[in-house]
Amino acid sequence: MSLSPSATSPSAVIAPTLASSTATTATRLLAIDALRGFVMLLMLVDHVRETFLLHRQVTDPIDALSVTPDLFFTRLLSTLCAPVFIFLTGLSAWLYSQKHTASETSVFLLKRGLFLVFLELTFVCFAWNAEFPPKTLWLQVIWCIGICMIALAALLHFKRSWLIVLGVAIVAGHNLLDGVVLGPDSPFFVPWSILHQRSFIEITEFTRARTTYPVLPWIGVILLGWAIGPWFGKDIEAAMRVRRLLKVGIGLLVAFVFIRYLNVYGDKPWLQTGDALRTFMSFMSATKYPPSLMFLMPTLAVGLILLALFEKAQAKGSIAILAIYGGAPMFFYLLHLYVLKAMYLLAVFIWGTNQGAYFGFDHLPMVWLWSVLLSVALFFPTRWFAALKQRRRDIAILKYL
Repeated sequence: MSLSPSATSPSAVIAPTLASSTATTATRLLAIDALRGFVMLLMLVDHVRETFLLHRQVTDPIDALSVTPDLFFTRLLSTLCAPVFIFLTGLSAWLYSQKHTASETSVFLLKRGLFLVFLELTFVCFAWNAEFPPKTLWLQVIWCIGICMIALAALLHFKRSWLIVLGVAIVAGHNLLDGVVLGPDSPFFVPWSILHQRSFIEITEFTRARTTYPVLPWIGVILLGWAIGPWFGKDIEAAMRVRRLLKVGIGLLVAFVFIRYLNVYGDKPWLQTGDALRTFMSFMSATKYPPSLMFLMPTLAVGLILLALFEKAQAKGSIAILAIYGGAPMFFYLLHLYVLKAMYLLAVFIWGTNQGAYFGFDHLPMVWLWSVLLSVALFFPTRWFAALKQRRRDIAILKYL
């Protein structure tokens, strides 16, 4: 295809983006991809922080009493990522099921779930550790999504009403299990660690696994994503869908504030510190591993509200660029991890360490600056791959990425 004289203008860059996004909406709504892309960019910020701010590492959940406010709120933004992504995975699975039988959908989810588990244990783990063989297998978000897909593959055959009840029961009630802590001597230690207890599992004399993302609460989240699917059916008007999303999202926020204020259930207590900012930080600080009720309620609420806003914005094409990132999520995920690892190793090779044992940025604004620069640089290969997925549907492996 020849290029016109104006091909170097900004509009020439945006035009193929819009075209690619329009193609994507043939099988899914633009708003879903845009929301997925938005949270992936927040994830990029968090991973730049984890790579170049190792000398200012914080624990999870966020310690509101010791972490600086700038670092706290930067980290707080990234809490949207996993809940929204896993919720949208359930929603996307429902959309897939509208053109496939329940059995076909179940098989697809099973295969993709196993594929994601394989990716976590191999390519993703290596991107974090740069070790082979790895001393520790970090069972993180890709592992978690894979296990959730496998669970959904089995559960989707039940009635939607049952899945709603089960999803709500898991999300709202799993904190009742927080007191159940098993040791390595228990025969149920491994399955319980995978489900609800963040632990190290000794695999061999040389290798262990860390259940960073206990999966039980996330299974509840993917079930709720599946259950909301009919709102995105062809017979539902966009205006009605937006009203429903806003109603539930705002309702969840109000419920979160009320339950959190009572300070009796759903997470560790928040504290009156005598400082308004620190008190607010304590109020908002919630446990992510595994995600508490007080973690999931506000993050899912904000996700639903953003989805409604993106739904309203998609007619104007203003979210098309975000949808590109969300149209090739696994490709972007793997690409950004390896780019960050390469950047870090190169920086250490050239400049050595400048923050104790680490190479790192002196100030948090540098994290944001490099996140913006990387988001621009990674846009172009991500757009290429998203277009490839649409163009080459005959390549089976592409639909898993």
